[in-house]
Amino acid sequence: MIRRTLLLSTALLLTACQSYDVNRDYDRTRDFGAYRSWSWKEPALQYSPDDPRIKSDLTEQRIRDAVSQQLDQRGLRPATNGKADLNVQSWLIVDERQQQTSYNYGGGYWNGYWGGYWAGPPYTETRTYSYKVATIQVDMYDTKDGKLVWRGSAEQIMNSAPPSPAEREAAIRETVTKVIEQYPPR
Repeated sequence: MIRRTLLLSTALLLTACQSYDVNRDYDRTRDFGAYRSWSWKEPALQYSPDDPRIKSDLTEQRIRDAVSQQLDQRGLRPATNGKADLNVQSWLIVDERQQQTSYNYGGGYWNGYWGGYWAGPPYTETRTYSYKVATIQVDMYDTKDGKLVWRGSAEQIMNSAPPSPAEREAAIRETVTKVIEQYPPR
């Protein structure tokens, strides 16, 4: 019973963490209405850590497609003549994190209908859970001065089981949508 309670509480904790943690920052002095076109700043996608298990041409293409689609929906068009208003660069960051959870058992005296009983000495169990968090970050630079004018990122806990290609694509599209949905800033 205790084991089932521990598993249930852990599952609820991890399920609660499945939402996105979205962050955005921008230069308030910029006129975002003046930006009409964009191009990729090379390299278009950077990885952190620089790990061959994370790097993938397939992942890069999925992120490029998702970013392009979101920018297009916001009225930004790919530069056709090589003169873009914005340079865009993305990051895929994977962090290893840990969380400790403590559970208290026993200890105390209860008085019931048939008399009281002693539950024994208190006992605390602490467990450490390791998990990975993936962050997709999108940076936009003004091409006139090369300064960062807008940054958005979203992080999400990665599933322990590897996703299928369709699940990867859907997750990337959803994450990039969350990152860019507040562009241009209001």
